[in-house]
Amino acid sequence: MTIEQIYTGCLAQGAYYIESEGEAAVIDPLRDYQDYVKRATASNTDLRYIFETHFHADFVSGHLDLAKATGAQIVFGPGAQTAYSKYEAQDGERFQIGKVSIEVLHTPGHTMESSCYLLRDENGKEQALFTGDTLFIGDVGRPDLSQPNSGITQEMQAGMLFDSLRSKIMPLPNEVIIYPAHGAGSACGKKMSRETQDTLGSQKKSNYALRADMTREEFIDEVTEGLLPPPAYFSENARLNQEGYDSIETALNQGLVALNPEQFENIANREHALILDVRDKKEFVKGFIPNSVFIGLDGSFAPWVGAMIPNLEQPILLVAPPGREEEAVTRLARVGFDNVLGYLDLSSNLNPWTASGRELDQLETIDANALQTKNLQEEGAIMLDLRK
Repeated sequence: MTIEQIYTGCLAQGAYYIESEGEAAVIDPLRDYQDYVKRATASNTDLRYIFETHFHADFVSGHLDLAKATGAQIVFGPGAQTAYSKYEAQDGERFQIGKVSIEVLHTPGHTMESSCYLLRDENGKEQALFTGDTLFIGDVGRPDLSQPNSGITQEMQAGMLFDSLRSKIMPLPNEVIIYPAHGAGSACGKKMSRETQDTLGSQKKSNYALRADMTREEFIDEVTEGLLPPPAYFSENARLNQEGYDSIETALNQGLVALNPEQFENIANREHALILDVRDKKEFVKGFIPNSVFIGLDGSFAPWVGAMIPNLEQPILLVAPPGREEEAVTRLARVGFDNVLGYLDLSSNLNPWTASGRELDQLETIDANALQTKNLQEEGAIMLDLRK
């Protein structure tokens, strides 16, 4: 038996590849699914199941494309209603993968259909728990992502989460390894650790939400306190994961079109496209196409795009570092932005744009000492702090 955590820093997301005796399963795959196919092909393994812990809100899952490419069965927990074919498992149901099995534990609270997957070895002993957004390292999932107009409040969901943790997870052996769907940097919780796995026993000692003497009321108060509004794109990503979406290949084929300055400008005007500059910020301030929006590709690129661009259907034109265009289109598709119409073909640092006689804008940057000497009131200026 092998368990591989495939962690994506941009989304602070963990997917899992489990293999035993020529059979495999994937839990919570990203939309760019080819990596999982390559793993199964390399070891001549039959990918049998794709387990989803819930309808993810912070990224578009790869379950549909992966199922189409491999024939694997998509599995959700109880209550997961979809517009596509899948298997809705029952609480306590087990799935065999080689010599190991995976048991479904329905754990509503983060969302109503949230489920954890308990991995047992060939002797039936509990080895690992894939907790999705129910239990993180140092935290639990936010309970405010209920469906609109459902009549379910965040306090009600928090109460369900308390019950799920106490009845389904905390009674498991302390040596069970907890594998969550996210770590620090995700907006799906408040106090997540940078560690991406831990034992249940360790979490019982260190995770505030698993205190043995905690009452249900205390849990509800602490879990709901200080929750920031979820990013605007969360509801749309959850909808796509529930209703379905186009293949990622469609987004890549449309977006990976190199454009000269004239083509780029014509599309921008005709389609009212947003010009998204994803280069290094030092390059951006030196010179950028007028009316561009800057969100750097390095770092938490996809979540910031989701937070700053309100419409998933927004036509987008890219200005990307040469050689990283496919990475940019892929990372946009991970959060549902499929309408990239091409990218400016750069030879070096926007040379084609200026060589064609087109102008660039620039930003002046100053250090803290220079800022201190400025008289903003005299200059009629105000200071904006754009940190989160």
